[in-house]
Amino acid sequence: MKNFALIGAAGYIAPRHMKAIKDTGNVLCAAYDIFDSVGIIDSYFPKCSFFTQYELFERHVTKMENNVIRRDDGKCSGKLDYVSICTPNYLHDAHIRFGLRAGADVICEKPLVLNPWNIDALRNVEKETGKKVYNILQLRLHKAIIELKDKIDNGPADKIYDVDLTYITSRGNWYFTSWKGDVRKSGGVATNIGVHFYDMLSWVFGSVRQNIVHVASHDRVAGYLEMERARVRYFLSINPDTLPQEALLSGKRTYRSLMMEGQEVEFSDGFTELHTDSYKHILEGKGFGLEEAKASIGIVHSIRNAKPVGLIGDYHPFAVKESASHPFGWNF
Repeated sequence: MKNFALIGAAGYIAPRHMKAIKDTGNVLCAAYDIFDSVGIIDSYFPKCSFFTQYELFERHVTKMENNVIRRDDGKCSGKLDYVSICTPNYLHDAHIRFGLRAGADVICEKPLVLNPWNIDALRNVEKETGKKVYNILQLRLHKAIIELKDKIDNGPADKIYDVDLTYITSRGNWYFTSWKGDVRKSGGVATNIGVHFYDMLSWVFGSVRQNIVHVASHDRVAGYLEMERARVRYFLSINPDTLPQEALLSGKRTYRSLMMEGQEVEFSDGFTELHTDSYKHILEGKGFGLEEAKASIGIVHSIRNAKPVGLIGDYHPFAVKESASHPFGWNF
């Protein structure tokens, strides 16, 4: 049984990590968040020590590291084995460093970091501490995506596939008030909602040779990626007005589509247990580390810093959808 700590316990993704820790037979010893709406912990680890002050959390972890905490108080004893990170994107780098220097391996939500050079720096901290960083790249464990990769790997070596990726996940006005609406903190739409899709594309179709951004705004991004084995047109959005008619008629607020050579690759289902599968993968010594994360971080960094060219060339059909003004009138 492994000892875990969790940073970012009040976030929406944190319960998936709590469930994964429990489902893999391990224990959450300590959790931290500046917000205290964390009653969900009771569903998994009611004896978990919780902190809203970073300094007290750090002291607790240090006491664990030094074997000061005894098990007779109903809490964990012994050193931490893993620190799981579910904090806002811009804090990942700092919290990863904390976990490594606390003598633990680290499991971090996507995106691992915001910039490619952060990965290079973390590699040095891994060497310094002898501990490892793992990223949640759950689409690599999705059955349909594994089958797709096998198809590409075993297909004609000179075949270049035409691919359209569409992902729309509706968000309300709260999104723009939160850290997610601040590109400096979230990395923007491509990074915040799309990084695992870019990871999937690079894992299946190889490295990027050309990266063109057609449209980029506060609520969407559309572009073209020329990869080793594919020509990819993509459209990512958080605006429900960009949903296709079939999604609207069925009352859905999320739409995922991966079209390859005019055929749908169905991967809408099978997401429920992917965090638990990711934890199993990591605990078996097969997790995705810094090198695996590097390609997707490079892609989203390039998208974030590219100048959109507009509706020229080979763009995604949804790129023509009418642009929307920022709900609070902010200009970017």
